[in-house]
Amino acid sequence: MNSFFASCEQQDNYWLRGRPIGVCVYTGKHGCVIAPSIEAKQRGIKTGMRLDQAILLCPELVPVETHPNRYREYHTKIIAVLRSFSDNVVPKSIDEAVLDLTNYQLVYKDIQQVARNIKQAIREKVGDYLQCSIGIAPNVFLAKLASDVQKPDGLTLITPDTIDAVLARLTLTDLPGIGQRMANRLQSHGIQTPLDLRHTPPERLRAICQSIVGWHWHIRLNFGGEVDLATHDGNKSMSAMRTISSEQRQTSEQLDELLQSLCLTLERRMVRQNVFCQDMSFSCRYHTGKTFNYEVRFPEPKQDGIELYQVIRERLDKFQATHRCEPVLNAYLRSMSVVVFRFIPTDAVPLNLFDNNTRKNTLRQTLHQLKARYGNDKLMRATELRDHPVYRDVIGFGNINDL
Repeated sequence: MNSFFASCEQQDNYWLRGRPIGVCVYTGKHGCVIAPSIEAKQRGIKTGMRLDQAILLCPELVPVETHPNRYREYHTKIIAVLRSFSDNVVPKSIDEAVLDLTNYQLVYKDIQQVARNIKQAIREKVGDYLQCSIGIAPNVFLAKLASDVQKPDGLTLITPDTIDAVLARLTLTDLPGIGQRMANRLQSHGIQTPLDLRHTPPERLRAICQSIVGWHWHIRLNFGGEVDLATHDGNKSMSAMRTISSEQRQTSEQLDELLQSLCLTLERRMVRQNVFCQDMSFSCRYHTGKTFNYEVRFPEPKQDGIELYQVIRERLDKFQATHRCEPVLNAYLRSMSVVVFRFIPTDAVPLNLFDNNTRKNTLRQTLHQLKARYGNDKLMRATELRDHPVYRDVIGFGNINDL
């Protein structure tokens, strides 16, 4: 999907159409554009640009606060449309999905017409202002690459006959999955372009990458099979992270509230996935460039967000008391994140000999079922009640496991 968050806003608000808009979590002076519209991109606005800088570059830019539930709803509608064309649909992110049409070769005679039909179906059944770029290729990687070639509203086909012409127009960092460090490594071994990468022997690529990754690059670019179409088989980890605004850094109470909210977010996701975690990590980054990191392995699996918060809080208090330093959650904080991992299914959690948590676990599941049905603000713990909550619901482009 092209400029997905912004296009959803323009779909729902007719008066935003045709105008450069920037979707932001906060629309204050120091807010950040997390999703510029197609019109904004044409005027030089980029994802991650500070709002005050974006306004200087494009005075007519319209800042719009983010509406995560709106994007989730459009995502599920789009996936439903895609599944009317194929049973084999793999959502890759909030704005991207793969259709595997391998088993439909007798059904669809003209694959490019299928792509045009998908575009039309999205416009008719989901939203007339939503555009997508579709890439068609024998494997997922090349299809993804093809979808990036032409935006917005693109349609690109990569075949053994056309691949060299497509790669000739690109640099190494244009290939999904190759960052600057990998590009530097490849170039230091004489691989300067995507064409060089395609025509390098697989044994040499494996030696350069020092892993099977090099072999995978050969397979992707030489139609050797599929190495990227992994279906979702559960989370390996779940994370909740926030960049801290200047307003949120004003008091320790607000930072503490934000930490608690991150833990409750992870609780909600674990309840939905029906798992408990056995490990957790907590990290902070500061504007000074310093970091604080802490990792813990629980003696008993946990799912309760307040218990996660209490573990982190006890660790922070102990650290500050031991080292007689300023609070870990201080005015220099730039971001904080909580990650849980090493999951086990809820029904595999061993019962404690002395504490029966069955009722507590059932209550937690019921709480989140009611929240999902009636809204997060309809039923709350006392600890969640705030006159002016600092935690805002946001959604990242990769966050779709809950859907």
